Amino acid sequence: MSETVPDTAGALLLASAWRLRSADIPNPRSEARLLLGHALGLGVEALIARPDLRVPAAAREAFERAVRRRAGREPLAVIVGHREFWSLSFRVTADTLVPRPESETLVEAALAAARGRDRPITVLDLGAGSGCLVLAILHERPAAWGVGVDRSDAALFVARNNADALGIADRVAFVQGDWGTAIGGRFDIIVANPPYVADAEFAVLAPEVARFEPRLALCGGADGLDAYRALAPDVARLLAPDGVAVLEVGAGQAAAVAAILADHYLQVTEIKNDLAGVPRCLRAAPAPVGISKKKLGNQEVPD
Repeated sequence: MSETVPDTAGALLLASAWRLRSADIPNPRSEARLLLGHALGLGVEALIARPDLRVPAAAREAFERAVRRRAGREPLAVIVGHREFWSLSFRVTADTLVPRPESETLVEAALAAARGRDRPITVLDLGAGSGCLVLAILHERPAAWGVGVDRSDAALFVARNNADALGIADRVAFVQGDWGTAIGGRFDIIVANPPYVADAEFAVLAPEVARFEPRLALCGGADGLDAYRALAPDVARLLAPDGVAVLEVGAGQAAAVAAILADHYLQVTEIKNDLAGVPRCLRAAPAPVGISKKKLGNQEVPD
């Protein structure tokens, strides 16, 4: 007697959730629903309401491929091709970092810095990746325009697609380059989420990150600070006199990054914690005229 292949949504979810749980995937049933919904083009609510829904063979095969990929620890966002960030849907691929909720702290800080400015603001995103930071800011400020810079052509392709999808392509340019070296002018707001994982920490990252996200966008050298050393001179050169720089930092890095910025006469004016209470975002501005590097370097910055 041949074995019956399950073809209802409920049966497929039960089997796939068990498989994902065996692969140590958090929230396996929830992720299975998302994968099946993606294969069927349905929302999670529809699947919950219809456990007896018959799944066509083509959708079933697509779902089973997706489950295999997720059981292999490929990121869910890469499998389904998008991730929500700032309540917007962003396309992601293996060529970009998956946008993280903690990075929304940078958007909040940038928008706070933009309040009260009557003229259209200009935004520069150094290491733009998927474009989520600059595009989220421009989405909230319809008169603003921006530039995103990244080394990776493949990442810039994704960012341009995201700009098109959000209807912002006419207000943003994406440029290939190494931080701000290819850029001129001055910007009101500069945002950056540079690679800040120390080399020794890379091996202990989750498999979804270490095996499937671009290492170039993650690793910041022996101490995790190489990217800040590289981009600080560009931030100092490109930031308007009344501008604000907003940088993401790793846990325990705030004081060290503030010291790097101080070497380029940039003064940290605010530290913002992420939802987990970790200092995640440094807000900096050009230092007052006449202040010494020594005095800037002595500012107290919590880690």
